[in-house]
Amino acid sequence: MNELLRHEWSLYFADRRDYWICRLTGDQNYYLWKYQYYLRKEEAARTFLGKFWYRRRKNRLGARLGFAIWAGSCGKGLRIWHPGCVIINGYATLGENCTLRGMNCIGTNTSDPHAVPKIGSGVDIGMGASVLGDITIADGVTIGAGAVVVRSCLEEGSILAGVPARPLKKV
Repeated sequence: MNELLRHEWSLYFADRRDYWICRLTGDQNYYLWKYQYYLRKEEAARTFLGKFWYRRRKNRLGARLGFAIWAGSCGKGLRIWHPGCVIINGYATLGENCTLRGMNCIGTNTSDPHAVPKIGSGVDIGMGASVLGDITIADGVTIGAGAVVVRSCLEEGSILAGVPARPLKKV
């Protein structure tokens, strides 16, 4: 757990000096990191009281930032760039080292809460993009800003853009 937290801390801050400057000035990176810290602590908590404590802290901060991310849905190395409306369904899965640029929705497009995306590792989701439905996104895919992905993309390294999103080219 400590190794995971150190790795994710390094995604937000260059060094301890940078961390303290962000914390003292109320920079968004500090609050984005704090939310992620509570998310990981909730995932690792072994008791009901521990889970309750960290979930409450995460949800209170999430209400200020506009986040609704369920514990256990994101792999190691998650990086969120901007606060504001990041919603991830509790049944959706994101692989390791995924990037969310902000204003993202990853969830269902039907009444079935289990019909949600499975997103691979190293996926970069642009500002305002949505990934909806029972689909699979391969590793290393880049989803453009404002895209609405409703079909699976099984080709690694693809670039998806548009409404509905379509592959542009392979990197």
